[in-house]
Amino acid sequence: MTLPEFPDAMPLEGFVGGILIGLAAALMLLGSGRIAGISGIAARAFSLSKSNLPVSAAWIFLIGLLLGAFLIHTFVAPVHSTFPRSTALLAAGGLIVGFGTRMGGGCTSGHGVCGMSRLSPRSLFATTAFIASGMITVALTNMFGWGW
Repeated sequence: MTLPEFPDAMPLEGFVGGILIGLAAALMLLGSGRIAGISGIAARAFSLSKSNLPVSAAWIFLIGLLLGAFLIHTFVAPVHSTFPRSTALLAAGGLIVGFGTRMGGGCTSGHGVCGMSRLSPRSLFATTAFIASGMITVALTNMFGWGW
């Protein structure tokens, strides 16, 4: 199924992916009592934070993310990504996002998927801030010709 206005959109795949993300978040919450926020899980995997999640479970979760992307790329459809030409710009963006996740008490997956589904006021505010910041960033990068 394609959308004429968005020829690269994949609505069915997005719908199925959304359901799988929701199921994974629900299983994580019901199975371990933990929020499936990637920044927190990654911090736990590298022993940068303390939590009741075992380090081995954090690594299994992260490896599962990579393995899932590899399987989709291999057996469903290739994943095509584009990145800015500047490695320094990409690294700076990553550092800013990392700083923001620590400052905001979580990342987009933790707040947007898990926190919003629990109607957490903190997550409602954080997700609104993420979306607004993203929109402003895209507008500025396009305005200055930095977009890709």
